[in-house]
Amino acid sequence: MNYGFVKVAAAVPHVKVADCKFNVEKIESLIAVAEGKGVQIILFPEMSITGYTCGDLFSQQLLLEEAEMGLMQILNNTRQLDIISIVGMPVIVNSTVINAAVTIQKGKILGVTAKTYLPNYKEFYEQRWFTSALQLRTETVRLCGQVVPIGANLLFETSDTTFGIEICEDLWATIPPGSSLALQGAEIIFNMSADNEGIGKHSYLRSLISQQSARCIAGYVFSSCGFGESTTDVVFAGNGLIYENGTLLAQSERFSMEEQLVVSEIDVERIRAERRVNTTFAASQANLEGKRAIAIATEFVNSKELNLTRKFNAHPFVPQDNELHEHCEEVFSIQVAGLTQRLVHTGAKTAVVGISGGLDSTLALLVCVKTFDKLGWSRKGILGITMPGFGTTDRTYHNAVNLMNSLGISIREISIKDACIQHFKDIDHDVNVHDVTYENSQARERTQILMDIANQTWGMVVGTGDLSELALGWATYNGDHMSMYGVNAGVPKTLVKYLVQWVAKNGVDEESKATLLDIVDTPISPELIPADENGDIKQKTEDLVGPYELHDFFLYYFLRFGFRPSKIYYLANIAFGGVYDEETIKKWLSTFFRRFFNQQFKRSCLPDGPKVGSISISPRGDWRMPSDASFAMWLKEIENL
Repeated sequence: MNYGFVKVAAAVPHVKVADCKFNVEKIESLIAVAEGKGVQIILFPEMSITGYTCGDLFSQQLLLEEAEMGLMQILNNTRQLDIISIVGMPVIVNSTVINAAVTIQKGKILGVTAKTYLPNYKEFYEQRWFTSALQLRTETVRLCGQVVPIGANLLFETSDTTFGIEICEDLWATIPPGSSLALQGAEIIFNMSADNEGIGKHSYLRSLISQQSARCIAGYVFSSCGFGESTTDVVFAGNGLIYENGTLLAQSERFSMEEQLVVSEIDVERIRAERRVNTTFAASQANLEGKRAIAIATEFVNSKELNLTRKFNAHPFVPQDNELHEHCEEVFSIQVAGLTQRLVHTGAKTAVVGISGGLDSTLALLVCVKTFDKLGWSRKGILGITMPGFGTTDRTYHNAVNLMNSLGISIREISIKDACIQHFKDIDHDVNVHDVTYENSQARERTQILMDIANQTWGMVVGTGDLSELALGWATYNGDHMSMYGVNAGVPKTLVKYLVQWVAKNGVDEESKATLLDIVDTPISPELIPADENGDIKQKTEDLVGPYELHDFFLYYFLRFGFRPSKIYYLANIAFGGVYDEETIKKWLSTFFRRFFNQQFKRSCLPDGPKVGSISISPRGDWRMPSDASFAMWLKEIENL
């Protein structure tokens, strides 16, 4: 299976201006290399057969004929190859010359894409030599003895994807042709270019491609002229760029004297999933009147074995190092803004938080502290309630108390042991039987305490449960599942850790920092089972439900893109290679889907809480699912892996 991945390449060959024979040899060589790498579609720069900087030589009959002969040579020498190639050349149409992208496969010309927007300002003089696609009065052209479609509105359909082509300046237009092609089905846009360099232009170009690929919800492959083009007045750096819905996948080395082949895989399944969810994309198709594209079928090619070159972040909710600070600051600010509005709107006098010494309650407390500081309220209005139970360890207890003291909030300690023992007597439960009743009774007792204290103090219970726990249903129904506002509801467990670390390093005193860093290093546990003989945590969550980093990975690709279990499993094995073996990943993937489906009833009645990232499981937001849906299909696919 190729799991929806299409392997593409942006080629930057050596070029000699007006030397078609030399240029064709370099093109053929890179096509052969790309074919060997399993590339399905390869793109070359604008005018790659002749060179872009030929100037008035484009009016020379010899150059135009040699370009066509060069294309014929490429057709002959690649007719045994499956790969689809897109090369640039001047094409004569009814006594005019078109700046064209010629798409070929197995010795056949599939179509000729004509450039629509010809720049004729500053250093550009293309209208001197070429005619725009807007002035074409024919839909076919004879080239290399073949009569083929020509236009700016061609769609090429393969067994794996549909793609369209635009040329250089087309991208810079107010409404690029690629936008229309995307709305008509193109999942990948290829742009052959002769983009010259200037100070600051490259970053602007990358921004432009990123935005266009994101706006079109498409893959975008860009190949621009490099070493060998004339430097009489401008310089070309040889840009090969591959984007997917706004994200850069691969890029060439700029100003290199070596020819380059930039290869990556575009996930068209992911693009399709984004388009299905984004109803604005479908609505935009109403603007296509009179712009109907011509569909061209390509030769069927047997799928080759998939060999991914692109990387996958094992922690998709956690950005890379250079973005982590800004990301954490933004997430934390969203949480604070959400709680600020809720406190002001309700007129609450206090914020009541159960403090366990664990990561989630710590993050909720830090959000409360920042919110009160922002409002100019005394931190004493934050009531931190520590509620020791049968499983509370010294480490978490002391961390909870130390943190509350150093942050200067109000502290109350209320043991739940006697109340729970009395409750066990009332319901005739043996206190020595540590089953689900034993555990959940403690969670519900704690929630009752928090709710009642909120009533006493005209306050609001601030929830601590995070996105990952809510996805797995790792919360006691009507226990820690419930609050008056859940500030962590949109934050996955893998990100909670980094947020607490970020606050420790950027927003608290040294004493609080030391406590926060120790909390980060503490094993995750609900502490509902008594500690071991050494007083250490015995009940470790990840031993029971599986590693949160795996579950967050599963959650991201399941909810964000609707991927099937087999694809999630495939990606997880790549992302976590050397960390977890295949059987471990398969085991916890089954656990994830079983728990996610079975625990939907808890998510159907979640308290309010802010969405902070691309995923939310609020029944009022991103995720609406029946509580009694069957998971049989998903588990069946996992069993067959």
